[in-house]
Amino acid sequence: MAAPPMKTGKPGYEEESSGAIHKIRITLTSRHVKNLEKVCSDLISGAKSKKLRVKGPVRLPTKKLCITTRKSPCGEGTNTWDRFEMRIHKRLIDLYSPPEVVKQITSISIEPGVDVEVTIADVA
Repeated sequence: MAAPPMKTGKPGYEEESSGAIHKIRITLTSRHVKNLEKVCSDLISGAKSKKLRVKGPVRLPTKKLCITTRKSPCGEGTNTWDRFEMRIHKRLIDLYSPPEVVKQITSISIEPGVDVEVTIADVA
């Protein structure tokens, strides 16, 4: 009496045998955190509805771009300074799926000010 073969992985997240599984890395960049988090949650909910394996969002360190400049245009007067700062927030999301499914997932409406970069690699 042989035991039936056991499934590996999480239940409900079976890999599709129709094509090669690719690792898709989606990089989201924005100055506005609310817009960035909304796009992240939309992408992840779309991927989970397709029963894909998702890792993320990984929050990368915020880049602070600082510029310090004199307030006075002519250089006369007291030395007063303006300090301007722009913060750039970044998130990473990894998906494991066939490349055809990515078009369906990334067809969501992207908030203004959010840059999306998609890279596809084979899983070895």
